[in-house]
Parts: sequence; C-alpha cells; structure tokens
Amino acid sequence: MRFSQSIVLSDSTSAAEARRVSLRMAESLGLNETKAGEAAIIVTEAARNAVIYGGGGELVLCGQKNKDAAQLDILALDRGPGIPDLPRALEDGYSTGGTPGTGLGAIRRMAASFDVFSTATGTALFARVVQFASAPVVHSTLEVAGIAVPLMGERVCGDNLAWSCSSDRLAVLAVDGLGHGPNAADAADEAVRIFHTYAQQSPGEVMGRLHDALKKTRGAAAAMAELRPLAGTLIYAGVGNISGVILSDALGRNLISHNGTLGHIMARVQEFKVEWPRDGILIMHSDGLQSRWDLSRYPGLLARQPALIAGILFRDFRRQRDDASVLVVKAAR
Repeated sequence: MRFSQSIVLSDSTSAAEARRVSLRMAESLGLNETKAGEAAIIVTEAARNAVIYGGGGELVLCGQKNKDAAQLDILALDRGPGIPDLPRALEDGYSTGGTPGTGLGAIRRMAASFDVFSTATGTALFARVVQFASAPVVHSTLEVAGIAVPLMGERVCGDNLAWSCSSDRLAVLAVDGLGHGPNAADAADEAVRIFHTYAQQSPGEVMGRLHDALKKTRGAAAAMAELRPLAGTLIYAGVGNISGVILSDALGRNLISHNGTLGHIMARVQEFKVEWPRDGILIMHSDGLQSRWDLSRYPGLLARQPALIAGILFRDFRRQRDDASVLVVKAAR
C-alpha cells in the first residue's frame, strides 16, 4: 500500500490542517499512538517553519505499508531565503523568528531518518517515521523514495510508483494512467498490482503483462528498471512518456522508452541493459515534471537522501496541469 497527499502551506492555520491530515494517514497506516504522535509533532513543526521562515510552501506526506513495516515520509518544501546557518539552526534554543527554537532539533530526534537541504532559493526538509512489524531487515544496499501527487482539485492520483527489493536485486515501476482522475488512477493501480504479482520477471516481460492487463482500462505509460548493484547492471524497459535517467560523477545517461500506450497501442517492447555505476542515481518521473531539469544547480544535493532529491525535483520542476510523480534510487547512506 502506497499513497501520498499534498497540503498547501499558506498561513498560520496550515500547520493545524497538516497535523489533522497526518493523523488520518497514520491511522490508515496502522501506526501506534506513539508513532502517530511523533508524526503529528514533526508535521506541525515542519509546516510552521515553512510558513514562518519560508513564506509558505507545500507539505507532501507519503505513506507506505508492507508486511515488514509502515512508514510515513514527510517533506516540507518552500522557496524562502533558506537557512543561513543550518548547524546552528539544528541546536535547541536557536531561533530567528521569535519561536522557542526547538523545531528542527525535535524533528531530528524523533525521525527515523532526517535530512535538510537549504539554499538561498528555498529549503527542503525530510523526515521519516517508521513502525516495524518485527526486527528491521536490510533487503538491499539501495534506497528508494518516491512522490506521486494528483492534479490540484483531484482526490486520487493517476500516477503511481512501486518497488520490490531483495538482497541483490531491486525492481522499480513508474506508471502514469492516461489523463487524470479516477479512471487514470484505476489504470495505474492495476499496473501496480500486476507489477507486484510478477516483480521477479524481467522488465520486458512485465511490460507485456501490463499491456494485456490494462486493455480493460483507459491505458497507461509505464517503465520498469531492474537494478543489480553487486553485478553493476541495470535493465530498463518502458512504453510511453516516462522519463528515466542515470546520474553519476562519470556518467549521465537517458534511458529509452518506446512510443505507445499500454493496454491500447504497443508496437514493441525492448529491454536495454546498461552499466549501473557504484555512485549511480536513478531518477524516473512522469510527464507531470518538466523533462529539462538540471541538478547541477543544487551543489551537494546528489549526496543527500533520495527523498530530498525527489522533493526538490517536485518543487521546482512540476507542471501544474497534470498528476506528478518522481522516483529516486541511490546507494543507502
């Protein structure tokens, strides 16, 4: 189960609304009272900071639950003047806005994972709350983060993301149901269901299964990547307008998808096998994001949490006329 929700942060009432949404999501995920309370505090502090110091922005909540754990990822995104002295801002008692100065420090202490990226053009804060069903299990040396947010005014998202990992293999899917709204969401959800059923098969085989399964829907664009970090390989197959890019210090490679709409027109499926560099970062996104983005404008960002990379892409390159989704894979920190 995966779902996301976005809350506009515009004034002093936004933090209360964000808190209410976080509590509803925590209940849906089955988080216990302690974890739900931690999430509510983090969301409240992050939203308040974005309004007071960033002039407003957006809070994105991404929930995920499987047999191992339930987690809530929290992203607070603003385009304010940034945090001039981030290490000092993380100390309790430091404030430039007349507040007690415990916000960032409290967030860092309660979060299972925490990161902040701040420049003169804005701040992105990431925090994760996790509740494990049993002892934590490390499945992969790679970490994945993703955002899928509907078009403003829609209740459901026609984009969806999914992944399946083991110790030596990670499979990821990005899907964009045709159009937006409930019918697009139905197509994307069916694609995710098929992916999870056949995730151990190759990307080309999964694309074929998606094409057959989506004939009863309005159709979708989708791409799947299979990463084997120990072998240093990535296999990719896509149909339609899902963008895939591998970034590294030594390599920048666009991954190829063929034209078509799964469920309706698919002239061919072709797998492409490429090198997966040790410092590789895979970015996949729907056409809800602009295709021409350049992360060299953000020095140091590629060394940060994948959720922060996804958040910056979403904040600065989202088109406002469609659902938007972005997925980032990189080596675990």
